[in-house]
Amino acid sequence: MRFMVMVKATPNSEAGVMPDPQLFVDMMQFNEALVKAGIMKAGDGLQPSSKGARIRFSADGKNKTSYDGPFAETKELVAGYWLWECKSREEALAWAMKCPTPMPGEECEIEIRPLYEMEDFGETVPAEVIEQGNRLRDKVAAGK
Repeated sequence: MRFMVMVKATPNSEAGVMPDPQLFVDMMQFNEALVKAGIMKAGDGLQPSSKGARIRFSADGKNKTSYDGPFAETKELVAGYWLWECKSREEALAWAMKCPTPMPGEECEIEIRPLYEMEDFGETVPAEVIEQGNRLRDKVAAGK
């Protein structure tokens, strides 16, 4: 099972406050353990939402509006992420519990969410679309 593991933003991360250098050391050790265990597939920190943008789609899909950050309510924002492959939700949770505190000095959260696999959609997805999705995933994994 694949999981998106998100470090939620905090007031300091949204203000662009750089963490103590020791956190980089601790996080790299944690990432090294994830890679060694074959869990981590990707991961990065995100710059503050003030450097980002959003696109809002109308319900009928006819209109799109873009707007620049910053975005309100830091507890709804993501400051960093990992993409993990684990045997179960419980394994992902166990790894997340080993994570160094991502925002020392502030209350913070990590959210773990399973990714959909094409097979999860059942018969609503045509077989040729599933095959196309698998081919695309293989190309991405191969860096093509």
